[in-house]
Amino acid sequence: MFTLSQVVPWGRSFDEYQRMFALTAGDLERRIVCCADGPAAFNAEATRRGHRVVSCDPLYQFGRLDIRERIDATYDEVLAQTRANADEFVWSDELPDAESLGRVRMGAMRSFLDDYEAGQAEGRYVDAALPVLPFEDQSFDLALCSHFLFLYSTQLGEPFHLAALREMCRVAKELRVFPLLALGGERSPFVDTCTRALVAAGLEVSIERVPYEFQRHANEMMRVSWPT
Repeated sequence: MFTLSQVVPWGRSFDEYQRMFALTAGDLERRIVCCADGPAAFNAEATRRGHRVVSCDPLYQFGRLDIRERIDATYDEVLAQTRANADEFVWSDELPDAESLGRVRMGAMRSFLDDYEAGQAEGRYVDAALPVLPFEDQSFDLALCSHFLFLYSTQLGEPFHLAALREMCRVAKELRVFPLLALGGERSPFVDTCTRALVAAGLEVSIERVPYEFQRHANEMMRVSWPT
């Protein structure tokens, strides 16, 4: 079973974000905050395309070279786990094996690293950690959280999940979280409990199929929004 003892820096591409979160052209015109964003390439590419994106992560307390060292330190472990648990993933012509996955992921993380210092200077990469964010209420139209909540269910626990979800709903009008599976491929038990708590707080919650699946059966996102 694929497992990690702690959250590791592992970034995904702009195209993957579009598919993971079913982002439309209209969505990309909104004010977006990406939470626990790590070394993902979405901010860099979205900014090049003229979109407004802010990313936050405690990783951003470190400099570019330190982040690169952290990526290098975990890269081999992640790929070794992927090879050992290859049946937990959906391989394709685009990603036929662990080696191709490594190349794609490193390409995305290089895009992040190339953009990082300029993005920090522009205020696009903010050193901040869930479940407390340094933004005013409803500062953003859309919050995205990729491969953090639910994925690390064992490491983070239910109280953390609920506090983080509530905080992202405080700073954004809408929230999308992907995936809903924990490491190892089982659906997180916190999906249902957090859904009930959010609905009880007056929020609208839906579980929606998305056009993306790499971790087997990880093809759904949670959408949370305030009633209109």
